[in-house]
Amino acid sequence: MENILKLSKVEKYYGNKSSLTKAIDNLSFDVSKGEFVAIMGASGSGKTTLLNCISTIDRVTAGKIIINGKDITKLKGNQLNKFRREELGFIFQDFNLLDTLTAYENIALALTISRVNVREIDRRVKEIAEKLGISSILNKYPYQISGGQKQRVASARAIITNPQLILADEPTGALDSKSAKQLLESFELLNQKLNSTIIMVTHDSFTASYANRILFIKDGKIFNELIKGNDTRKQFFEKIIEVQTLLGGELGDVI
Repeated sequence: MENILKLSKVEKYYGNKSSLTKAIDNLSFDVSKGEFVAIMGASGSGKTTLLNCISTIDRVTAGKIIINGKDITKLKGNQLNKFRREELGFIFQDFNLLDTLTAYENIALALTISRVNVREIDRRVKEIAEKLGISSILNKYPYQISGGQKQRVASARAIITNPQLILADEPTGALDSKSAKQLLESFELLNQKLNSTIIMVTHDSFTASYANRILFIKDGKIFNELIKGNDTRKQFFEKIIEVQTLLGGELGDVI
């Protein structure tokens, strides 16, 4: 399998010499093309810091992060902006759709900024909209569509540039259970139909059960790893609960 992401001996420190916090401690792992990986851990475990380093929001203190053959720890300025725009897709909790643009215009925005040909934009928007079942709402504004439809528009916008990696931080955190389920089904669709590679940080076991591999982080290190294999989602969910219990993390969030 082709590796999309490779972390090698990554470390991240915060603070100064007198009070140094080690958020990520000598972490190494790979993610193959088409994988859907969830990263779990209690608050303060280092999971969000890890995602921030992968997404280039934060810089590592030591080690390498290689995405699609490029060491992102060495990118700066315009190179970094270009990489972020072309290789990464972000899905936010609150969709971040622009109210003054139609669904079509929201999806097309990244391509418009990159000065892609208008015909090519039209072809790509319509193709993705069809796959995500939102062709009928392309001319509507965000306030005219449901929460589930907004999520699909946001998902379409994240993948329109054919990013190597889609990143999501607690994507279901602010959603009710019905909307959360719709978002996770959109992720499943992206992963299975379009072979998108997804990395999602979550503390919620139900959310994580949609992934096909889970890395559990504790004190900045990988504490455990689960692979779904042939398990049903219910079986996988039960295994996740077991590891969460071992972790002794935020059990209130698990039940």
